[in-house]
Amino acid sequence: MSRTHIFKTIEMTPVAVQQAARALDEGAVAVLPTDTVYGIGTGAFCEKSIQEIYRIKERPANSPLQILTGTADQARRVAVFSPGAERLAAAYWPGALTAILPPTEAGRPLTRGFAGLGLRVPGNVFLTGLLSQMQNPMACTSANLHGQPVITEENTLLETFDGKVDLIFLGGSLSPVASSVVDLTGPQAVLLREGAIPRLALEKHLGAPLRTKEEAV
Repeated sequence: MSRTHIFKTIEMTPVAVQQAARALDEGAVAVLPTDTVYGIGTGAFCEKSIQEIYRIKERPANSPLQILTGTADQARRVAVFSPGAERLAAAYWPGALTAILPPTEAGRPLTRGFAGLGLRVPGNVFLTGLLSQMQNPMACTSANLHGQPVITEENTLLETFDGKVDLIFLGGSLSPVASSVVDLTGPQAVLLREGAIPRLALEKHLGAPLRTKEEAV
């Protein structure tokens, strides 16, 4: 790996953001802040770079990656939205909702053998702006070695990833808040994880009750 280029998000100009977006679309691997923890990502269709992320993290290559977009319109290019999914996205994106949705034909290569795509429009302003400049979604996962704690501090981030990735964007100390995860690939929505958004609030906007993982078995 060549020298890692390190930037502070508060110092990124619009031109620099555009350049970073182009680099990610072309396969650069970056560590960057999300609205939960630091993540590691690349262009979602850059398979060689995705395999590099698995290698860096020492993570099994059959583990799914989350798909991040800057807008719901970008997400619709790769996933099929039911009316309920549209209502949830309108209520909670950008924010702490991960929606698992069936892929479109264009999005099918991103599923990695799973039934759906885990999609989110994150609430971090820098990241959402970067994603909005990308031509394709970003494949992303938490920036930590497999089985190790997630990273929320810049010092730990640099110790772990400097020299291993192409780009690092420093966004200060982060406060990890898990997203709520709703599986919308089947006839009835399933709440896989109740995170920052309570179940009752999700059901209100969905317009239907949610099953839990245990009830769906």
